Amino acid sequence: MDGTRNRRFRAGPLLPAVVTVCAGALLAGCSGSASKDSPSPAPSSTTVTTGAAPSVSNQLQDDYEQVVKNVLPSVVQITTDSGLGSGIVYDTKGDIVTNAHVVGDSTTFKVTLATGKSSLDASLVGTYSADDLAVIRLKNPPDHLKPASFGDSSKVAVGQITLAMGNPLGLSSSVTEGIVSAVGRTVNEGGSGNNGGGGGGATISDMVQTSASINPGNSGGALVNLSSQVIGIPTLAATDPDLGNSAAPGIGFAIPVSTVTDIAGQLIQNGKVTSSNRAALGVTVRTVLGSDFQPTGVAVVAVTPGQAAAEAGLKPGDIITKLDGTDVTDTASLSTALASFKPGDKTTVTYERDGSTKTANVTLSQLQG
Repeated sequence: MDGTRNRRFRAGPLLPAVVTVCAGALLAGCSGSASKDSPSPAPSSTTVTTGAAPSVSNQLQDDYEQVVKNVLPSVVQITTDSGLGSGIVYDTKGDIVTNAHVVGDSTTFKVTLATGKSSLDASLVGTYSADDLAVIRLKNPPDHLKPASFGDSSKVAVGQITLAMGNPLGLSSSVTEGIVSAVGRTVNEGGSGNNGGGGGGATISDMVQTSASINPGNSGGALVNLSSQVIGIPTLAATDPDLGNSAAPGIGFAIPVSTVTDIAGQLIQNGKVTSSNRAALGVTVRTVLGSDFQPTGVAVVAVTPGQAAAEAGLKPGDIITKLDGTDVTDTASLSTALASFKPGDKTTVTYERDGSTKTANVTLSQLQG
């Protein structure tokens, strides 16, 4: 399996729902204005009509079925040496967009179309781990290849019905349903290493939260609306530490379509991302633990010449503790703090050097691809 990324999530108390049911009066003479001395009115005849009149639920079911017919042919299964995931057909040239963590370190892939019986060969076009996105390309795209229709992130609203399509747990061409639960979430995927912006695993802003089930194998698939438009790529599910890090039901996250089309377009055109539109300090960092073995900040391991930190005078060995007044305790919190800024924004960095606390004014750089 592709091991869909999990984010630690602390669930709040579940409050019982109170439902009041008001039944309509079926007895004659129940009007509040009737006098007790008034004679009871004669019972009236009632005609019950049975038939197959269209209902709202039938129409919604028809809409679901039509969306599946429209979109599922654009959702593929991607198999690597280490597992499998999902992808979306991006264009008729055979470009397929997926998650970077689905691709992993592989450069060649087997792709199975929802409408195909045999796998097709594909190779890597480019990957951008900072937004957990990648593009692969079919070597011999078939004539019947059907690109997906991509929506508008600005029109995604809480409460909209969504369908998640992919290959969860290896069950090809599966569909789950839910709603948009929230928008604008900033989520840190965890992981290790450095993304060039001062963090570990990918920290992605403006993510779409959905109640549609997201399971291992869904990564890289399609989150779609009832207009048959892709509004995001399902990427990770939340886990609840209070339940032994088991999945927190109904809390999944998808990369917004605006980010998907921007990054995929750059990877297809250039093989890399030339304009990330993401802020960075231009440092390589690691988490520092205190005497109680709890994270207390991030140590600067290296500084990129000409980038924000170097221009502000930060040096290897400095320990960053705040960004714009927000506490920085580890690499993930630094990435999350940076996610709210854009390249060129001005802010402050609080750091420790030789036992003294200092503050530097910085103009944030652009995260490099």
